[in-house]
Amino acid sequence: MKGFKAYDIRGIYNQDFDRADVYRLGCFLPDLFNTDRILVGHDHRNTSDEIRENLVEGLLSRGIDVYDMGLATTPMVYFTAGKQGFDASVQITASHNPAPYNGFKISGKDVMPIGYIDGLNEMEKRVNGADVPDASRRGQYVPLEPRDDYIGFLKGYYGPSIEKLKLAVDCSDGMAGYVVHDLLGDRPIYMFDQPDGNFTHHDPNPLKSENQRYVTRKVLQEGCDAGILYDGDADRVVFFDEKGRFVSPDLIIALMGHYFMPSVGSRVLQDIRSSRAVKEYLSRFGAEVHTWKVGRAFACPRLKAIDGLYGGEFAGHYYFKDFYYADSAMMATLVVLNVLADFKEKGVPFSSVIDGISHYSSSGELNYTIEHKRQAIESVVGYFRDHEQPLETFDFDGVRMDFADWWFNIRPSNTEPYLRVIVEARTPAMLKEKVGIIGDVLSNHH
Repeated sequence: MKGFKAYDIRGIYNQDFDRADVYRLGCFLPDLFNTDRILVGHDHRNTSDEIRENLVEGLLSRGIDVYDMGLATTPMVYFTAGKQGFDASVQITASHNPAPYNGFKISGKDVMPIGYIDGLNEMEKRVNGADVPDASRRGQYVPLEPRDDYIGFLKGYYGPSIEKLKLAVDCSDGMAGYVVHDLLGDRPIYMFDQPDGNFTHHDPNPLKSENQRYVTRKVLQEGCDAGILYDGDADRVVFFDEKGRFVSPDLIIALMGHYFMPSVGSRVLQDIRSSRAVKEYLSRFGAEVHTWKVGRAFACPRLKAIDGLYGGEFAGHYYFKDFYYADSAMMATLVVLNVLADFKEKGVPFSSVIDGISHYSSSGELNYTIEHKRQAIESVVGYFRDHEQPLETFDFDGVRMDFADWWFNIRPSNTEPYLRVIVEARTPAMLKEKVGIIGDVLSNHH
């Protein structure tokens, strides 16, 4: 079985893994947890039902009681696991990947993610080689319908002023369409809101520009206050202002400060790729901003460890203490819309809010296909260490070097064959210069 990643298991079904592999995964998953019951949900992909059947059969054969949520968004599984005290849960999904893909997002006690270093490495060995252990009994299959609880919880974050916003909402043919109408009602202009396992209209990756053009066009055509775009399993969301401009997801971390932090001393988590503007903006609320590694496997436990109110990532994940430290695109949506509605009442459009947060120029995430990533990183870091004096260096997820007027982060992707680079500078000219230098250094490693 292939597809074991840093944060989850993901690959092309019937190529990287098949139904026999899924059954074996179900047989060995109980070895990760000290529990006799496991919560299971699945998305709407064409292969998810078959995968669910074989995963459940493997779990039952090991004497595990399986509580099956059926069709569910990924955050719905997190919420149910947290509220009902499950020590293990599995969501069958390939997140933002194209239709041929599928996979598993696995969580343990307190909805903490299980990544490769937390046990998926051991699962990989067992699924690919160990003998299936015998069980003294067969588990029970228990259907579960927690959708209303989840919707009820989220409705607690719906402020009435949200109704005054004109919104364009692109669900990417994904699972967001399964819940978004219950939360935002009929007022928004919806696009591709019927879950479609073929992702007919566009791939469910909200960070790709070709997938953003539909909602951008709709915002401009209809004169909307904001645009919203979800990924495939509804754990990520990105936003667009009334001018149709993509809002960098890290800046949304800063914007959320208006909702969460009326008091001094709140802790917030950002990933290592986040704009310097996030910390600068949140300082007005007296917030203590912590920087950490990229990915849910790292963000959730870190947010809990610092007892943070919320956190976010450059990729559009947003984590909340009140959501069991897990990520929820719908909760993020409601928080952001509350803030935007308050600003609209004051006559301040979305674009002005964002322009007030950041005065920097950013490259966005640049991807370089490089085989020897470690040596390439060392070359870039070595160049700037020799030519400039960094104010601060973080080396826990690739390397981030901060200078007086600019910074960069260079890190290997944990899920794709890329070296990822982000550069931010005070002026467009400086940004162009630094990106050019980094590109020149990396060109020696192609």
